[in-house]
Amino acid sequence: MRLRRFLSLSAVTLVLAGTGIAFAEKEDVYDMLNLFSDVFQRVRTDYVEPVKDTDLIEAAINGMLSSLDPHSSYLSEKNFKEMQVQTKGEFGGLGIEVTMDNGLVKVVSPIDDTPAFKAGVHAGDYISAINDDPVMGMTLSDAVDKMRGPEGSKVKITVLREGENEPLDFNIVRAVIKIQSVRSRAEGDMVYLRITQFNENTIDKLKAEWEKQKKAVGGVKGIVLDLRNNPGGLLDQAVAVSDAFLDEGEIVSTRGRDPENTKRWMAHGNDLAKGVPIVVLINNGSASASEIVAGALQDHKRAIILGTKSFGKGSVQTIIPLPGHGAMRLTTARYYTPSGHSIQAKGISPDIVVEQAKIEPIKKSAIQRLEASLPHRLRGEDEMKAASKDKAKDDESTSGEDKEHAPENKKHSKPDDITDRTMDGDLSASEDFQLSRAFDLLRSLSVYKSMN
Repeated sequence: MRLRRFLSLSAVTLVLAGTGIAFAEKEDVYDMLNLFSDVFQRVRTDYVEPVKDTDLIEAAINGMLSSLDPHSSYLSEKNFKEMQVQTKGEFGGLGIEVTMDNGLVKVVSPIDDTPAFKAGVHAGDYISAINDDPVMGMTLSDAVDKMRGPEGSKVKITVLREGENEPLDFNIVRAVIKIQSVRSRAEGDMVYLRITQFNENTIDKLKAEWEKQKKAVGGVKGIVLDLRNNPGGLLDQAVAVSDAFLDEGEIVSTRGRDPENTKRWMAHGNDLAKGVPIVVLINNGSASASEIVAGALQDHKRAIILGTKSFGKGSVQTIIPLPGHGAMRLTTARYYTPSGHSIQAKGISPDIVVEQAKIEPIKKSAIQRLEASLPHRLRGEDEMKAASKDKAKDDESTSGEDKEHAPENKKHSKPDDITDRTMDGDLSASEDFQLSRAFDLLRSLSVYKSMN
């Protein structure tokens, strides 16, 4: 009996010795859970005001998730439902995609034609206060909740912007945001396609707009795919858009903690544009799904990427429903381009860097140093021909009968009389420097191709 007990104790000792680290870790976890329980109980009984148990627990869960990275968070039942509505392309609010950065809310990008976009909020702005309440100390969920509200109501946001010495205040009227995820127009023999966000309807809209413009233009010689200020959206839509312009190869891969869980998405060999040259526009507001598209087309040399470096959000968030308690958004993997490069914190570097700029004509000098301005210069052939024609006209006129003609009252349009905005409110190529350079590049490619 004593021997059996000794053998039993020896076995337990061996087991504990073999799993000493794991056991110690479990002990640490139990100690911390006991600590949490003690703190929770103390707050319940001693805090200056009564607090709901559910609020405390939800705050603790959200704190745990948000401490991991800026994109992991807890979604209450209300927020989970709002997120599901948003992916369908219609939701309420100001129309900005945001993240948390150094305790402030950073604008990833304003969505086209939304209240925030029209008010002048820019990608890269930091929201420091909402209705004069400091953002510092709020969770991202709290800040978003404060910016949301009934349609027609007002909200004041205070913004810190690089290059501005003083904070900027924006008083914005909330609205129901209806996302038109794809817009298009023809520019001569070129087609402009703008994707504002990747929601459930994006690929269907893209195909419809492409077919419409292809019929209108006839022989399309180039495409500009504008992904600037596109905050991303659904992964499957980004894959579908990339697939629409690729004949073969990998589009994107995701890799999590376990190498065996690596996933790859491949093209199905159906390039809608049949090899027509493409220029993709990106900037620091192009994030996530838009970076997947730009990276795939760049790595396969299917498109030239033009603009400035993208945002650099290369992580995958999985929405895990918690029945009866909303859901959790958890970062579970990283995105990799077909060449194996991680987008995370790096972004997509454009092939041709073009900063957005405003072009103004250079004032001409009063002194024109040209051959034509030199005294006693040799006349050009065109001048000689024009002089001959003028002499012939003079010979045809009746001798001694000079007729005076009053100058014609022609109306000359001024630059201020001309609007360069398109029917849907987008800037035209003449106003948008980056877009103008994209079309110039496509025209150059077309000319070069015709020379060979």
